[in-house]
Parts: sequence; C-alpha cells; structure tokens
Amino acid sequence: MKTENNLKIPLLSEKTAGGHYPEYLLWIGCAGAFDDRYKKVIRSFITILNRARIDFAVLGPEESCTGDPARRAGNEFLFQIQALSNIQLLNGYKVKKILTACPHCYNTFKNEYPALGGHYEVFHHSELIEALINSDQLGSNINQTLAKKKITYHDSCYLGRSNQIYESPRSIIKSLKSELVEMTRHKANGLCCGAGGAQMFKDAEKGNKEIYTERTEEALNTNAEIIATACPFCLTMLSDGVKNLGHENDLKVYDIVELIDQATKIEKYGST
Repeated sequence: MKTENNLKIPLLSEKTAGGHYPEYLLWIGCAGAFDDRYKKVIRSFITILNRARIDFAVLGPEESCTGDPARRAGNEFLFQIQALSNIQLLNGYKVKKILTACPHCYNTFKNEYPALGGHYEVFHHSELIEALINSDQLGSNINQTLAKKKITYHDSCYLGRSNQIYESPRSIIKSLKSELVEMTRHKANGLCCGAGGAQMFKDAEKGNKEIYTERTEEALNTNAEIIATACPFCLTMLSDGVKNLGHENDLKVYDIVELIDQATKIEKYGST
C-alpha cells in the first residue's frame, strides 16, 4: 500500500500476493504519472475512490503506456509491442475491470485491445462518478461550493464522438447545482482541442490560428467561469489557451473529478 498526502493507493502486486483481486485496476496513464498538473487530477480521483470505498489498485512501476500515441503517430509495430506486453501483464493479474481518467487510454483498452487478446470491462472516470452520485455514495455529500457557477464542458473527441459518452460529464456538472452553458459546437459537433492524433507531441502545422485558441475563444463566448474537461490532453490545451489569451484570472480549467472533489463533504467518510 502506497500512501501520498494521506491518500491510500493500493498496489495490485501486493493485493494479489495476499490473495485479493480488486474489482478495478486504476490505470494512471502517462499524464497522471508524469504531468504535474494532471497528477492533481489523479489525486482528486483517488480521493473520491477512497471516500466511496471503491475496491481498486494500481500497477505502480509496472504500468506502461497503452501504445495509443504510437499508433496515432503511425508506428503500428511499437503499438503492438506495448499493447501485447500490457495484455500479458493484465491477464497475469486476472484483471477484469479497468478504470481510467484518460479517454485515449479508455478508447485503446475498450476498442483496440480486444483484437490482440485483451478483453476487459473499461470505465471512464465520468461513468463511475456519475454512478456514485446516482447511488447516493457521493450525491448526498455534495455541498454548495460550486452552486450557480457558470460552467462550460468541452467534449473530448475520444470520449464523445468515439465512444458516445456525452451525458455522464454533464450529469456530474448538474449535480453540483451549477449552471451548464454549452459552447456553440458541442457533443457530436464539438471541436477538438488540437491534441488528438498524437498532435500533442509534435509542432503545430502551418495555419492562421491554433485549434486550442479557437476552442478557448468559444469557451470565453459563453461567459463561463470554469471550463470543465474529462481528458488530460484537453486540460493541457485549454489551459494553454486561457493563459495565452490572458484570461487566467477569470476563466479556470478543471477536470470534472476536481470539481466533485471540491464540492464533496468529507465528514461522513473521515480523513482521506
């Protein structure tokens, strides 16, 4: 069991060595492991999992990349090496359910690993959080911290168009008693943040405007106080957009789990 800032983070290797196979494997992902901003998102998510008494564990140092960026960049050989290695590890641990905060990881596990022998139930964090709220494991403990705040939600391409998860994040925002204000392009017509297809890891191509600038301007036009996201790439790109347009003081960018973390009372659950 790892602990960090009083968070309980069970290791899968330790759990299975003791004969217990947790219900969920929490896949941290590259952003959650290496990006300082997204580490905060993962901490918030683990806080919620601890509060709700969810049976989960992480791979820790055994976790590797899913291979998504390699495939998007055109390196199919590297993708298959990474994927097959992960599948061997996951099957060795008898993993049945995978939980992730990253739509890219979600899409890869759900839609691309089965062809290579990796068959798992895959859940995005928005799906689990919505279920926890609806089952009252979290819903009765949501306070008024974000009530009446104007929040606009940016649809991640891999969560939205690729997997049709549009309502779970919006349901979470509404549970905060916040005012959801939609951008002109949203849901199936949403605009990419500009990081998809491995664009996150390369220089921008020639053009008149960065995609993330265009998307941030759409968010500004809603007069929202908060941009809510559900993807590490989107969080990075929109944060850059807000900063570059000089609106850091009046428009904040958060992952939806951070909003739930802020608005969830902890007295019922004790210290986390």
